Amino acid sequence: WGLMLVLSVVIYGSHAPLLTMCKVDGKIPFSSTSVVVLIELTKLVMSWHHAVPFALSALLYAANNNLVVHMQLFMDPSTYQVLSNLKIVSTALLYSLLLRKRLSMRKWLALFLLVAAGVSYSCGGLQDPGSPSKMQLHITLVGLLLISVYCLISGLSAVYTEAILKTQALPLSLQNLFLYFFGVLLNLIGYFWSSAEGSFLEGFSSWVLVIVVSQALNGLIMSVVMKHSSNITRLFVISCSVLVNALLSITLFNLQLTLLFFIAISCISLAVHLYYGVT
Repeated sequence: WGLMLVLSVVIYGSHAPLLTMCKVDGKIPFSSTSVVVLIELTKLVMSWHHAVPFALSALLYAANNNLVVHMQLFMDPSTYQVLSNLKIVSTALLYSLLLRKRLSMRKWLALFLLVAAGVSYSCGGLQDPGSPSKMQLHITLVGLLLISVYCLISGLSAVYTEAILKTQALPLSLQNLFLYFFGVLLNLIGYFWSSAEGSFLEGFSSWVLVIVVSQALNGLIMSVVMKHSSNITRLFVISCSVLVNALLSITLFNLQLTLLFFIAISCISLAVHLYYGVT
């Protein structure tokens, strides 16, 4: 406090002499408005140190979201659905290493059961009655590299964001403001950089609006989960969502459940029991 007050006294006292030093032929050569704008901008930048760490989070999320689209060129959708479950392992490993949260063998077993559940469900937990039951997976070497990078970035972005949310003594609403500011900024840059044809809202429908609102709400919920619980809880939420996915798929698309679906549900139930002790 003493140092800050002394510094403030010095700055107040030097303001008028500094303005005098700026005079040219007895006149102020610059616009006072531009100086005030720069002063306010400098204060904004100097106050932004809490927000800067969220720029990396937004960059990682943006990179991963775009990577999902581009790597579809090097593998079929079924392969992506199966191998993307490995992000459970990468998230758990980074959670344990970076946040120094030691997991017991029982909890590791629970997480591997989540991976098994995801793989089982992706391999044919739901099936169109008219389609062949055999599923063939295809992936190139580039695709294998991309899916590895995807799983690594997915885990890193989630764990890094959790670390920021928990270490900063700031309200979650303010932290969300920082995170989503950079998210909007980076994705707008990506949109204009890609020179997309058509208007920004071209092709939008009421279903797209539902997606936007629901995903936004889910993002806010996940912020609460990561700040007050952990990424492991987030992984269980994602895994349990196959129940909703199956219900909607049966209702909307007339798909049928297979044995693999029930294997997946059994793995998830056992994983919940092992990790949380829920019976």
